[in-house]
Amino acid sequence: MSSDVGKPLADRMRPRSADRIVGQTHLLGQGKALTGLLNARPLHSAILWGPPGTGKTTLARLVAGSAGAEFIALSAVMSGVKDIRQAVDKAKQIRAEKDLSTVLFLDEVHRFNKAQQDAFLPWVENGTLIFIGATTENPSFELNNALLSRARVYVLKALDESDLVELLRRALADKEHGLAGRYSCEPELLQQLAIAADGDARRALNLLELAAGLADSADSSEITAIQVEEVVTGSVRRFDHGGDLFYDQISVLHKAVRGSDPDAALYWFARMLDGGCDPLYLARRMVRMASEDIGNADPRALRITLDAWEAYDRLGSPEGELVLAQALVFMACAAKSNAVYKALGQASRDSQEAGTREVPLRFRNAPTRLAKSLEHGKGYRYAHDEAGGFAAGERYFPDDLSDRIYYHPVEAGLEIQIAEKLRHLRDANRKAKRKGEAGSKS
Repeated sequence: MSSDVGKPLADRMRPRSADRIVGQTHLLGQGKALTGLLNARPLHSAILWGPPGTGKTTLARLVAGSAGAEFIALSAVMSGVKDIRQAVDKAKQIRAEKDLSTVLFLDEVHRFNKAQQDAFLPWVENGTLIFIGATTENPSFELNNALLSRARVYVLKALDESDLVELLRRALADKEHGLAGRYSCEPELLQQLAIAADGDARRALNLLELAAGLADSADSSEITAIQVEEVVTGSVRRFDHGGDLFYDQISVLHKAVRGSDPDAALYWFARMLDGGCDPLYLARRMVRMASEDIGNADPRALRITLDAWEAYDRLGSPEGELVLAQALVFMACAAKSNAVYKALGQASRDSQEAGTREVPLRFRNAPTRLAKSLEHGKGYRYAHDEAGGFAAGERYFPDDLSDRIYYHPVEAGLEIQIAEKLRHLRDANRKAKRKGEAGSKS
């Protein structure tokens, strides 16, 4: 273990061969994509996309090792274009002296801006470097097209609970790199550590090492429930405050409300709070949901979400979170309509595509003598003066734009009544139009 002295347990337990990798069964195995990368001849550039602690760095090392290539590791957090140039120079030297390929591994590649990403493209193109990038963000959004076109993207998944328990068992049993003979831990406590690690292998091993340190402090070789509880207390779920995982979770929360599932909505709401999401952000999104997905089917939703937002602002956390949850459940159970959302989209397209149409003279404001002399407001029918408060037959679109119907109420909630009223008013318009046409002919 001398070479491992001072190294964290997570680094000591890094797999030395593909068959020791835990998880990623969708990519590893006979005929699977990552197995192909490990055995690829010649090597090809790749992007490894997945959450933290899923083995991206390990896989890059194994790819280089299996091909007998030199391995240069950089982090986009700490490195810049100067470091890329130095890596290129080193790769050229290795090629000249040893006739070996060089794998350049760039962790957190999404932290490089587009200009920095362009810096190593020529060297990937001419084969000086085999590029392997690791990212926790969606490559489609964070990496430039030129780089993506030269690399294959492999999607890694968070490790499940059983994978992490197996990893922890290995660490306790490994004599050369792990903790074998020094500590013991009950299976249910390993499971507790695995749950707290939330899919992250590095985090699981770090938690085990912390618990072992507490056992050392107690002059014991047994890792107890008290020590495990201490290291997992305050542990939060994976959450990236603005990356893919963040938007995936707000997306499923919104869809659960739209799909009238209050239980799933509450689960994702709790998950986001647990991950550290700002409750005021959730309050703002809930106002959007109230308008987009409930609309006039139950207009109370908009008022309720606004009230919940204000109540949270006054109560703070954690008391205010209950108010937000109450509004969320109301929305999930409310009648749904996206009729206004769709109507606005259609009206917006018409306003953009139809060009600038003049406001008909009869609807124009006439505050001055000049405006009146230009016949602004002439012929305007004041709806309140007509039967039922409705100017039957009047049209309010531009004169050179045919009538449109954007708003189609759904058969749900209050919109049932709205639809009935609109049918009555539109029928009155049709009758008035026919009457007007008959009068003009006579």
